[in-house]
Amino acid sequence: MTTFYDTHAHLDFPDFAGDLPETIERALAAGISKLIAIGTDFTSSRRALALSREYPQVHAVVGWHPSHVTAAPDDVRPELRELAREPKVVAIGETGLDYHRLPGGDAGDGGAAAREYRSRQRRLFDQQMEVAAELGLNCVVHQRDAFDDVLSAMKPFAGKLRGVFHCFGGTPAQARAVMESGGLVSFTGIVTFRNAGVVRETAAAVPAGRFMLETDCPYLAPVPHRGKRCEPAYVRQIAETVAGARGCSLEELSQMTCRTAEEFFRGL
Repeated sequence: MTTFYDTHAHLDFPDFAGDLPETIERALAAGISKLIAIGTDFTSSRRALALSREYPQVHAVVGWHPSHVTAAPDDVRPELRELAREPKVVAIGETGLDYHRLPGGDAGDGGAAAREYRSRQRRLFDQQMEVAAELGLNCVVHQRDAFDDVLSAMKPFAGKLRGVFHCFGGTPAQARAVMESGGLVSFTGIVTFRNAGVVRETAAAVPAGRFMLETDCPYLAPVPHRGKRCEPAYVRQIAETVAGARGCSLEELSQMTCRTAEEFFRGL
């Protein structure tokens, strides 16, 4: 069976509390041979690490999600360094910037509370990139309504780390901007949605070696599972759609995406 990796899965979330062993078994049966559990704060990161110790197929990414910035310590670097030195940690994240829901509601974009919120996110992002650069790790990048600011924030770290823009839903031009920064993109079940023609166009245009596949489970289940809980086994449907968009075989897609993941994630 052709194998793939799920490079972004929230396996520690309560959605999987009742059947995680069976979820992993279904993934392996579908040919999804490696899973990367993503942390969203230190508690979540420690859970991801625990899963990586329990299951040989699971690796961990540790970090602090920008949407949780108000709960973050002023300096995440000391504890993040400690977590990131664990053997099965393969990257830092997910980290980045998210301006989708700013303090102040509709008036938030220009208000003092919104400016402070964005500033705190930027400091949190910078600290995590600093640790990644120190330890020779790359970053799993979350961005929402903050694309240009994320690219700008990453410029000082060019040549020191790379970022994968996970759950990528942008245009081919935006994907080129990511690649020009040295980064990669990763596609989720969105690529299978009927109204996601632009995402399929992007998936067809990105060169081999510059993209990966993920579920972002429990979110964004691909067609025909849309609306249900997503899980790592569904990388298979994502791969089928991306292979169709690119006009390549599943075997070719497996080779290019798994190799890319192995090069990006240290120790995968």
